Amino acid sequence: MKIEKENWSLVIEPKDEWWNLRLGELWEYRDLIVIFVRRDLVSIYKQTVLGPLWFFLSPLFTAFMYSFVFGTIAGISTDGVPAPAFYLAGTTLWNYFSTCFNGAAKTFTSNASIFGKVYFPRLTAPIAMIISNLLKFFIQLLMFLGILFYYRMQDGSTLHFTNYIFLFPLLVFLMGSIALGVGIIISSMTTKYRDLNYFIGFGVTLLMYASPVIYPVSAIPENYSWFIDFNPIAPILEVFRLGFTGSGSFSLWGLLYSCGFALVFLLLGAVVFHQTERTFMDTI
Repeated sequence: MKIEKENWSLVIEPKDEWWNLRLGELWEYRDLIVIFVRRDLVSIYKQTVLGPLWFFLSPLFTAFMYSFVFGTIAGISTDGVPAPAFYLAGTTLWNYFSTCFNGAAKTFTSNASIFGKVYFPRLTAPIAMIISNLLKFFIQLLMFLGILFYYRMQDGSTLHFTNYIFLFPLLVFLMGSIALGVGIIISSMTTKYRDLNYFIGFGVTLLMYASPVIYPVSAIPENYSWFIDFNPIAPILEVFRLGFTGSGSFSLWGLLYSCGFALVFLLLGAVVFHQTERTFMDTI
């Protein structure tokens, strides 16, 4: 008996080629990305007392604590920028990176129950998380701009915008790309090596102290300046601070290095993630 071949609208086949990432499926599942973004925003503060106010309170309290500890007690220079504005300039962009990285690094473990039930492009989950964190970032950016406006109204304030502020979209894109690329690599590795989950928390903290978040690059001794040169986050933070406060440094080679780092790790992360998603349910 001959069985006629049916014409299916969609055929799901095993993806053997490592280069066949099927990134076009992300556009086809754009509605699912929107649903994931809404889920992320609602679930975080659904059963909290203050709700979205934590978007403002958390970085604000952090900035004033840094001002007291590192500015007043430790006496670390802020290059003439008022301490709250200086630390908010660093923590606003850094918080976006850290939340994106933490979320991407836990993609497989956090979504295992969903990934094991139905097929959809797995990259939709971390991409949706990057977008939802972007909305939080812009809320905190508004607070940062409010602080800048307050100090600019004060007599003798040296705060001012520079032309580097036009690089703002690129800086945010680079931060999100680096967090996504490195994060999904870590997430792929944690499916087999669970102890890497312990590294994520203190690893991000160590990276923060290795980046000019709570101190300017000018405060780094010359003997250790090479260490910052290998940090792709440092040029991004410095240009961001320079654009919004007028204090900081711009390095074309440093920014190009950050762009190259983001591109390489995005591609590498997509390949590693693609290879892991086929078999992760057997090991997670």
